[in-house]
Amino acid sequence: MNNPNNSPANPSAAAGSVCAAASTGVVVIGRNEGERLLRCLQSLGPLQPRSVYVDSGSTDDSVALARDNGVAVVNLDLSEPFTAARARNVGFRKLLQLHPALDYVFFVDGDCEVVSGWVELAVTFLGQSPDVAVVFGYRRERYPDASVYNRVCDLEWQDIPVGEAKTCGGDIVARVPAIQQVDGYRPDMICGEEPEMCVRLRREGWRIWRINTNMTVHDAAMDRFGQWWKRTMRGGFAYAQGSHIHGTSPERHWVLEYRRTWLWGLFIPCVIMILSITVSWKMLALLGLYPLQMIRLAANGRHSAGENWRRAVFLVLGKFPEMLGQVQFLRDRFLRVRSRLIEYK
Repeated sequence: MNNPNNSPANPSAAAGSVCAAASTGVVVIGRNEGERLLRCLQSLGPLQPRSVYVDSGSTDDSVALARDNGVAVVNLDLSEPFTAARARNVGFRKLLQLHPALDYVFFVDGDCEVVSGWVELAVTFLGQSPDVAVVFGYRRERYPDASVYNRVCDLEWQDIPVGEAKTCGGDIVARVPAIQQVDGYRPDMICGEEPEMCVRLRREGWRIWRINTNMTVHDAAMDRFGQWWKRTMRGGFAYAQGSHIHGTSPERHWVLEYRRTWLWGLFIPCVIMILSITVSWKMLALLGLYPLQMIRLAANGRHSAGENWRRAVFLVLGKFPEMLGQVQFLRDRFLRVRSRLIEYK
């Protein structure tokens, strides 16, 4: 790799990389994002003419907003279940149909505003790193203090360390040939499609990289416990599906996360309940394993004390909705039915 550092050798050079960014197109996906989508499209600046917006059945004015901003629009065929992966693939194909000479593609969710200079930095880094297929930075929450759920979401975006990574999120700048080589995202995945694609990219010899810069500002808009529960349940579904697809590969993709969910979300509670019935009600004291786990996670956190505690509490509590998500995956697989998106907004 030409540049082994965590960011371009000369980040200030990104300001002069407009020519490099000219070979970059954008795929935006969304559904009923409204003003969030408008902020996203306007933050693209000179990239707007080389952008495609894929709409997934919006009932608001999202399509009109995109067209008014000069962005090509594709209405996703909803005769089959929607997935973000399928939307990105459709947008990618449309983008290359309109602009076949592009070298890079920026995938971004419609509820994210792009930080000024991000795409130029990403393209500069890729230009210096020929074996890197995907680069991403920090996604931050727009209103982290609006709710504890937004704050936890903001901390989650920061969990992947700077440098070479195994996974990425939805906002990435990628090499067009690399995405084509692995046939894009797996369209039947209702979540976790980005880490799954990363497995296939790394199998082909590509690397995934996180650079130390802000990338997008996200609006999770989570103000209710039920939203957090559904979002976490979707994560559990992703662990189950990801480990089912790649769990037998050498890296054992998401097998550890899958097993941890079963352990904390079902096995330990069931054992404690059985012991309390068959041995003594005092066995319920073993439920203290959960606050002990919270203490351990908080003590090993990388943020402030308050943030570490919030993160620890929701990580432990999250094992229960994650368990339900995994059960849903197993149920759908047993019944041989197509899984549908678990939406939290």
